[in-house]
Amino acid sequence: MKNSTIVLVVLGVAVAVLYLLHFVDTSGSRQKGDGNSADSKAALIAYVKMDSVLYTYELAKKLTSNLQMNQESYKKEYNLKRIKFENEANSFREKVQRGGFLTEERAKLEQERLMGQQQEVERLDYELTQKLNEMQGQINQQIIDSISSFLKSYNASKKYDIILNSASMLEGTQKFNITKDVADGLNKRYKP
Repeated sequence: MKNSTIVLVVLGVAVAVLYLLHFVDTSGSRQKGDGNSADSKAALIAYVKMDSVLYTYELAKKLTSNLQMNQESYKKEYNLKRIKFENEANSFREKVQRGGFLTEERAKLEQERLMGQQQEVERLDYELTQKLNEMQGQINQQIIDSISSFLKSYNASKKYDIILNSASMLEGTQKFNITKDVADGLNKRYKP
C-alpha cells in the first residue's frame, strides 16, 4: 500500500510538470502564429453576394444568354422532330382503322419504321439534354475560374484572410461586403 501511494505521488508530480511545460509560457513570449497569442490580430474576413455578381457580371450574362439561345434552338429541333413523328403516328393509326394498308406486312413495316422514329426522337431528346448539361457545366466552370482568378489578384493587395460566398452565410455586416468591388473589377477586366 505504501508503494502504491509513492507511485501515485510520483505520477501526480509528473503530470503537474508536464502540465507546466505544456501550458505555461516560461520563455515570456509566444511564437507568432500559434493562434493563442494575445497579440495576434483577428482574421480579416470579407464576403461576396454571388447572386448579385452573377447578375451583373457581363461574362456570366453573355454565357447565360448563349446557353439560352442553344436551349431554344435544341428545343425547336426536338419539337419539330416530335411533332413530325406524332403526325405520322396519328396518320398511321387512322390508316389502320380505315384498313388503308393493302397487306398486314406493309402495316407492320410502317409500324416498325415509326417505332424506330420514336426511338430516334427519344435519343435526340437525351442527346440534346446531355449537350445542354455539358454546356452548363462548362459555363459554370468558366465563371468559377474567372471569379477565382480575379479574387486571387484582388486579394493580393487587400490581404483578406477569408473571402466567403454569402449564399451559405446567414448574417453579415455591410462593411465586410465586397460584392460591388468584385463585380466592378470583373466587368472592368472582362473584354468581350
